[in-house]
Parts: sequence; structure tokens; C-alpha cells
Amino acid sequence: MGSKAARSVMPQRPVRAAVVILIALSSSLTACEYTFDEDGRPDASPTSTAGNVVLPPDPALEDTVTGEALEEWAKMALPESQGQSFYSSSGYLNPGESKSEQTVQLPGGTYAVTLACRGTRRVTFSVALGEAKLVDLTLGCANARVSVVQLEKDAVLSITVGSRSDSNFAYRVSRL
Repeated sequence: MGSKAARSVMPQRPVRAAVVILIALSSSLTACEYTFDEDGRPDASPTSTAGNVVLPPDPALEDTVTGEALEEWAKMALPESQGQSFYSSSGYLNPGESKSEQTVQLPGGTYAVTLACRGTRRVTFSVALGEAKLVDLTLGCANARVSVVQLEKDAVLSITVGSRSDSNFAYRVSRL
């Protein structure tokens, strides 16, 4: 898909809402297990059975998509941001392919770079300002990640996406 130039975005839910929901979900799913002595009294040392909460990925997200289905997935995969969206892109990668794009000129400030992929493997994302890598991430598909970057002055970011297998990618750069 191509880039979408700077545009005004209506007020939307912050990304933090998803984090709060995930924390609330993981808190509600924690549990302790107690062992009992032969006389029926609980042992004094509880052991946690919860650990990290891992939700199974949606199996449908292992299939790559094109056209309108790709556009719909990209909208769903990239959480809404509070700020103004300056640049977004999504697309399809063949095995071993990588794509590089540059954002529009971004005014100095703080930005959320939201990255997502879809497929059976992982996708690598690199966000750079000149020679300096601001984000260097290999993301398991069926996931999204938000990275915050600070630009001291107006700049253009280079974004490179690569994969060893068929996959979809989507990303958005929004000012916070």
C-alpha cells in the first residue's frame, strides 16, 4: 500500500487503554496454590500457578491477505493513537523479501511507531534516523508493538521491513 501523508485524526482512545486492559486481565487471572499437610492445615509457603498470561494467537492470523482484507487487518492490528498520524503503510512480503520506505518530513517531537505483522513466522522491523537505528525489532507475527521515539528536530525516518516467509506487515507513525 503506499504512504498516507499527514492528516488530521479525530480524538481516539489512547494506546494505554490496551495496556490497562491487559494488566487488568492478567491480574484477574492470577492464582495461588496451597499445599496441605496430612493434618489438613495449609502449608505456609504458597506457590504461584499463574506466571505470565499467554493468550493463544488467532490461527487466522497465520494466513496472509491482500487487497481490502489487508487494509482491514492493518486498521485492526494498529491500535488507535491519541496523536496525529503522520505516516502509515502496510503490505505483503514474499519469502526473503525486504522493503524500505521513508516517512514524510516529521516535525521534532515525540512519536509512537506502531509495528504489526501477520503470517506464520517473524518479521524484522528497523526504524532509522540517518545511520542511527532507533528501533531494531524482530516481531513474532500475530503481534503488535509500540515503540516511542524522540526527534530533537525535523527529520525523515527510514523504515525497513523484512521476512524469511510469506507475511503481511503494517506500521504507523503518530505524534504523541
